[in-house]
Amino acid sequence: MILSSIEPRRYQDTYQSIPVEVARTATRPLPSGQVSKEVAVSLVGVHGLAALPILLSLNTYSILLGLASIVPTLMYPYMKRITNWPQAYLGLVFNWGALLGYAAVRGHCDWSIVLPLYTACICWTIIYDTVYGHQDKDDDALLGLKSTSLYFGENTKPWLGAFLLAMTSSLIVSGIQSEQLWPYYVATMSCATMLGKQLWSVNLDNREECGRMFRDSWWVGILLFASIVVSTLLKHPSEEKTDTVHSSSRQ
Repeated sequence: MILSSIEPRRYQDTYQSIPVEVARTATRPLPSGQVSKEVAVSLVGVHGLAALPILLSLNTYSILLGLASIVPTLMYPYMKRITNWPQAYLGLVFNWGALLGYAAVRGHCDWSIVLPLYTACICWTIIYDTVYGHQDKDDDALLGLKSTSLYFGENTKPWLGAFLLAMTSSLIVSGIQSEQLWPYYVATMSCATMLGKQLWSVNLDNREECGRMFRDSWWVGILLFASIVVSTLLKHPSEEKTDTVHSSSRQ
């Protein structure tokens, strides 16, 4: 999962031309000339080859699901030149693990569980990456690149508020379908409250504040993961057995 999540960003940096004039990315290895494109391509290949044996060790359903992510990943670096919604496309690619992780354990996808979870993750990505994109909105506009940061403009906070509502609702639906216990819902509402406060207070014209909110977003994943672990540990063994039966019946 870690290797596969690295790949879209690594691939983007390798195959999307990033002008050195963009201040925030000027010191990255490729734009600054510290690393040649040939070396970068080699690193992409190494990451891909390192992830392949792990994928092939999984069940057939998971292998096919993992292979299905290759083409969308290859298309990702070009999205900022094609659509106003590259952050949504990033969400589709970056959160494929929500589908693959479930399939790796269960041998299939229970769409009543994983689809709302996947939707929530996409909404989360749109939120943090749109805020992140506000750091580069002036450079992106000059270069003719597209982003939700530019597309939403002055209405960014209402848009992201709507995505936060969709994210929270989807997490609740996924939790109900997977029979999560109270720690999961406490964490869900805590994450929603934290993101809501950050969206309310962040100055989208201040690069430092946008960068800080982006970096803090990892706490959402940590809290939700921890709550799922705790909720699972609190379940009575008979409840876990019932959950497995229910999941199998939905297949």
